[in-house]
Parts: sequence; structure tokens; C-alpha cells
Amino acid sequence: MTHFTPYTALGGGLLIGVAAVLLLYLNGRIAGISGILNGALARQKGDTAWRVAFLLGMLAGGGAFWWLTPHAFVPRQGFPLPTLLVAGFLVGFGTRLGSGCTSGHGVCGLGRRSLRSLVATATFVGFGMLTVYVTRHLLGGQP
Repeated sequence: MTHFTPYTALGGGLLIGVAAVLLLYLNGRIAGISGILNGALARQKGDTAWRVAFLLGMLAGGGAFWWLTPHAFVPRQGFPLPTLLVAGFLVGFGTRLGSGCTSGHGVCGLGRRSLRSLVATATFVGFGMLTVYVTRHLLGGQP
């Protein structure tokens, strides 16, 4: 890590928190991205439009940030495609196994004082730390 940016991190966290609270307050829905995406793909009548709008809003927000601050996005090099595909599969598998993703458990579940979300979030963080240690220090991967 070369640049610590506490203000942008705080701003991003506040925006995520406000979005999660507004979705719960105005729509009665949890802002778990994997659940929102799964529901959008399932296409249940009367329950798809808000999911698609939420996902498009996330993409539009990310695209707008990229457009406004292109210097903030530096591509990482040296990650073979098979490794990325396996990593993506494992994230999807973990999301299914944990009945949700980090946004659903970490942001929304902890805010609702869910014990299941606390256990899931501790598991996500613990295995993330273990993965970084193994790949960087035991296997000699790049930072």
C-alpha cells in the first residue's frame, strides 16, 4: 500500500451505509449484492425492476467515478487468467455457502446485529487474511 486515503475511504463507506439504510427504509430490502443479483437473474414478476435499477446504479456510479478520476484506477499486472477464474469461482462458491456476500453480512447484517452475519464476516476476514499470508509469504506471490 503506497497511499492511504482515509477521507475517500470514509466517504465511500458513508455512501455505502446511506445506500443500505435507504434501501432498507424505503424498500424493506437488504443491500446484499449477491442476493440482489440472484433475484434479478431469477426474474420473479414484480421483484425485478428495483434489483436491475440498483445494479445499474452501482455500475453507473463506478463508471462515473472512473470517468471523473481516471488516475485512481491503476491496472494490476501479472495475474494469470486461470487464477482469476478460479478465484472468482471460489468467491461465488463462498457466497452461496455463507448465504450471502460481504455487503449483505458485513454492512447490513452487522448493522442489524445478526449473529449469523457476525460469524460470516469474521470468516470472510479470517480467510482473507489467511489467503494473503499464504499467497504472499508462503508461495512468494506479488503484493
